[in-house]
Amino acid sequence: MRSHLLNDTTTEHYRRSVTEGVERVAAKLAATDRPFTGVTADDLAPRIDAIDLDRPLGDTTAVLDELEDVYLRDAVYFHHPRYLAHLNCPVVIPAVLGEAVLSAVNSSLDTWDQSAGGTLIERKLVDWTAARIGLGPAADGVFTSGGTQSNLQALLLAREETKTQDLGRLRVFASEVSHFSVQKSAKLLGLGPDAVVVIPVDHDKRMQTVALAHELERCAEAGLIPMAVVATAGTTDFGSIDPLPEIAGLCEQYGAWMHVDAAYGCGLLASLKYRHRIDGIERADSVTVDYHKSFFQPVSSSAVLVRDAATLRHATYHAEYLNPRRMVTERIPNQVDKSLQTTRRFDALKLWMTLRVMGADGIGALFDEVCDLAAEGWKLLAADPRFDVVVEPSLSTLVFRYVPAAVTDPAEIDRANLHARKALFASGDAVVASTKVSGRHYLKFTLLNPETTTADITAVLDLIAGHAEQYLGESLDRAC
Repeated sequence: MRSHLLNDTTTEHYRRSVTEGVERVAAKLAATDRPFTGVTADDLAPRIDAIDLDRPLGDTTAVLDELEDVYLRDAVYFHHPRYLAHLNCPVVIPAVLGEAVLSAVNSSLDTWDQSAGGTLIERKLVDWTAARIGLGPAADGVFTSGGTQSNLQALLLAREETKTQDLGRLRVFASEVSHFSVQKSAKLLGLGPDAVVVIPVDHDKRMQTVALAHELERCAEAGLIPMAVVATAGTTDFGSIDPLPEIAGLCEQYGAWMHVDAAYGCGLLASLKYRHRIDGIERADSVTVDYHKSFFQPVSSSAVLVRDAATLRHATYHAEYLNPRRMVTERIPNQVDKSLQTTRRFDALKLWMTLRVMGADGIGALFDEVCDLAAEGWKLLAADPRFDVVVEPSLSTLVFRYVPAAVTDPAEIDRANLHARKALFASGDAVVASTKVSGRHYLKFTLLNPETTTADITAVLDLIAGHAEQYLGESLDRAC
């Protein structure tokens, strides 16, 4: 069994095995003609259940053959131009190469004596991102597993900066379309059930700053503490960007920590055309970025950035066996001093490889392409009488629903749209997402693939309309 350990004696085995795996994936990607096969859980589960994990196949080729049957054939392929559902991006090749390197070397980014150069690369990328945001010379941060963890850590720092033990007095303000992790973080941080104050949004799905000001004033009058305002730069459902400068002003006025959840909108940091859409982000106390959304990185690759590096002390604990206090005076850089995680992958390497091969402008140009595509898609939807589109996109998301001319019952229209999404997924021809707007069911395109074209959008809209019309026709037949 030692022959399977990666070391100086097994490099040829490693090379052959990885090459065979890469060739399988490359062949699969080249042959994929739709984003999904339409397989159901009932179909796939028995195949996986039948595998006896206590009886190894012992051969890489055999395992890859099996993997083709239980995973590769039926995977959802985000690289396909008609995958239009969630915030999943196709990945760039330099990042995939970085993934291969970091997995093989297997550095752990908690302490210097486990990572060395990896620590400094991550710190360089944190500094680079903070500079792109404009947080100033005292800024710092750390890579995380994703936006949920980044938001949790930011709100932890905000809680501790209030310097109160009376958690019941703390309030967090976020828009009604902010990410669910705000509510989840409040619960994990021990805040009260009324801690998150939901602020309504305007027609463009942006936080209403007049309503925010009103709630902050109410908070002050009630003797409560405005712990944080969470502004979103790219909401999950709409890609909407809250009015950051106005929110920053209110945070300064009421002494609230300003956190910007830019998990989606962080791609604008590299944009050649649309960077101005997140003006005001430089006034934040903390920012969430998800490189694995709009920097075209493999999962996971995220970070939380802070204006004042000193605030990261709230996540610091020292252990003699890992990061004793003496290391601070000895100037030994340990990333675990900043992180909620201990053992942590060198995910920063993927972004490093990407920047060194493509450059920030290369990433920004790709993100600009999908923003431009969304603008074209919005024009198509706005001009198509079959569809109701909710809001003109700020990023690359389109929310809409099929509205037949002959049907006026909103509940029936809801069912037709849900059926269309389900039928489309079952066919494997395209994958789209869904959400609710004002209690009604809508469909969603999240455009993150520069290979997607307006022709793809038009084709998928026609498929959606066809499935919805078929459902309504069958529904009418049943009613008769």
